[in-house]
Amino acid sequence: MTVEDGTPAQDASATARADAAPVEGEGTDVAADASAQSADKGTADEGTTDEGTAGGQTAGGQTGDGRNGDEQAPDVRPPVPEELDFDVDSLPGGAAAAIEAVLMVADEPIPAVRLATVLGLATERVEELLESLAADYAGDGERPRGFVLRHVADGWRFYSAPAHADVVARFVLEGQTARLTHAALETLAVIAYRQPVTRGQVSAVRGVNVDSVVRTLVARGLVAEQGTEPSGAVLYGTTSYFLERLGMTSLDELPPLAPYLPDLETIDEERTA
Repeated sequence: MTVEDGTPAQDASATARADAAPVEGEGTDVAADASAQSADKGTADEGTTDEGTAGGQTAGGQTGDGRNGDEQAPDVRPPVPEELDFDVDSLPGGAAAAIEAVLMVADEPIPAVRLATVLGLATERVEELLESLAADYAGDGERPRGFVLRHVADGWRFYSAPAHADVVARFVLEGQTARLTHAALETLAVIAYRQPVTRGQVSAVRGVNVDSVVRTLVARGLVAEQGTEPSGAVLYGTTSYFLERLGMTSLDELPPLAPYLPDLETIDEERTA
């Protein structure tokens, strides 16, 4: 903050105080004259200082650049990457290999900023490395790869190359189209209608051990654990994949069991037979 003539206001105030102070070692008359002169000069300086202050501030106590007098300009410096206990460039393959390792275990697109934070590198460098890797996988390097690195949903992730879609589909679908055995279908039906249910309860309904069948259903993604009973027994229930395979949106769409249950007369006949 400055006064109108460009002199800092603090210097003007200091001058006024220095002039107003009595001079030691001189007579009383000299001190009185100095006090009178400094009083007059202090009044003039005070007016100049007030005027300079008014000129240097706007309404609301703000300075000419729109900021409060005691406010500081915001820090707009870019974030500094966190230092790691190791240098990724010293690892085998360097920073590019480190990026590949992280992306290999990612189940969703990873933003470059997050990769930079994990690796302790600048975001600009990570973006350059990602672009270079993507070009290399696309065939700009030695040969085209069976996978590509794509920038999707504001992140990066590995995908199988479109040219190999048929091969990948055959691998993924192999064994998945095999029909469930009769025992597996019965076990799945019991779990679907009585879930959550334990393996012991399913065995009581079917009259046989169902441990291996339940493991098969879990491996197929049709059944999953849903907690435990107070006794420690694991409870099982159907998954969203089960509904997807049946074309349902909820378990309420399961067909009622009553039409498929034998009537009492049939039960009595079987007992007497």
